[in-house]
Amino acid sequence: MKVLRLHASGDLRLHDEAIPTPGAGEVLLKVLAVGVCGSDLHWLNEAGIGDAHLARPLVLGHEFTAQTDNGIRVAVDPAVPCGACEYCKRGDPNLCENLIFAGHSEQDGALREMMTWPERCLYALPEALTDADGAMLEPLGIAIHAVDLAHLKVGMSIGVFGCGPIGLLIIQLARLAGASWIVATDLLPHRVQAARIFGADEARMVKQEFSSNEAYALGDQHCDVVFEAAGENAAVEMAVFAVRPGGKVILVGIPSDDLTSFTASIARRKGLTFKLVRRMKLTYPRAIQLVESGKVDVRSLVTHTFPLERSAEAFATAARREGLKVIITL
Repeated sequence: MKVLRLHASGDLRLHDEAIPTPGAGEVLLKVLAVGVCGSDLHWLNEAGIGDAHLARPLVLGHEFTAQTDNGIRVAVDPAVPCGACEYCKRGDPNLCENLIFAGHSEQDGALREMMTWPERCLYALPEALTDADGAMLEPLGIAIHAVDLAHLKVGMSIGVFGCGPIGLLIIQLARLAGASWIVATDLLPHRVQAARIFGADEARMVKQEFSSNEAYALGDQHCDVVFEAAGENAAVEMAVFAVRPGGKVILVGIPSDDLTSFTASIARRKGLTFKLVRRMKLTYPRAIQLVESGKVDVRSLVTHTFPLERSAEAFATAARREGLKVIITL
């Protein structure tokens, strides 16, 4: 079978490898579609992410749809919590001390034709959902968890700073939650336009560098909650300036330098609450229902599709921030 492995920063190679054998509680899967995530780009460009570093050639890919050996198409939760630690027992499996995650650290991911994965992490896909739709359920799960952390209420004003796929999904979910006003920002004009299409009342292009005047102008709407989904400190700083006193800042993005900073005096005087998004928890059934019912549109976010043999082109397209979402098919 064909397998794509990351050997070093910028070094992706296709290999021929043996089909794996399922272990206890596992199922053999034929991978159908894999989304290229911003965290995959961190691995590609930096040979790691945060405090995790490439220790051996790694198979990336954690947003994926597959088919079981009896022909059932499934969305696959890439996170495998232990179920026994303190955090699992209290209902926070995303904080599991022993979490295994596809395409991260020592655990190979989905950019391979066949793989094994725990059966308890599989969710049957309705016929109406495409393979790409199924891969998009993972980023939708991140967006759902971010909105859960924000405890949105009907009538709130919302900011979404960073309009990649997850930011655009947050916009859709905030609209469903009854937001009265949504303002969105991004560096790229096509993503600003996408924010308008997906439900932002106002969408603006911003500069790479932080501007307090620009941030205060955004704050004219007195955002109750701002979601930072850019992975850039300029967006975090803008969120701090734009959110109202007593508001919340939800940090979704992952900074490339593993550092987040903001003006402490502003955040302190405003009495802000910060929450950081750690993947997702218990979101797949809700994500499937939202997409199947048509309440959330994931399909329009997929703008580029490549076969596994053109994975280098797929990653390059995603790295240039062309379009919105890149999918690799197998």
